[in-house]
Amino acid sequence: MEKSQYKTHKRAVRHKRLRAKVVGTAARPRLAVFKSNQYVYVQLIDDEAQKTIAAADSRAEKSGTPLEKAKAVGGAIAKKAHTAKITEVVFDRGGFRYQGIVAALADAAREGGLKF
Repeated sequence: MEKSQYKTHKRAVRHKRLRAKVVGTAARPRLAVFKSNQYVYVQLIDDEAQKTIAAADSRAEKSGTPLEKAKAVGGAIAKKAHTAKITEVVFDRGGFRYQGIVAALADAAREGGLKF
């Protein structure tokens, strides 16, 4: 197994382990984070209804470091959650470490008014 395949596999295993514990509801949806090499994606998901409530990503951001883009995405999802009258979420880091981009996104979402 190549190194990139191995890393992807290990992240998938970690994410599966997290998803066994983290479930989103209509009252408290799951804030799911995915990051690729270029972009950061985040969704508010109601797992009971299997529906995405809101989503944001960093593809629209043209300038700035990846960390600044993640902060902008965190603020954007907090605004969309406020519009949908959601204040509390459960955080799903997607098998990624809670550092750098993921932590910056979470902090920006908290500053925007989300509680988790």
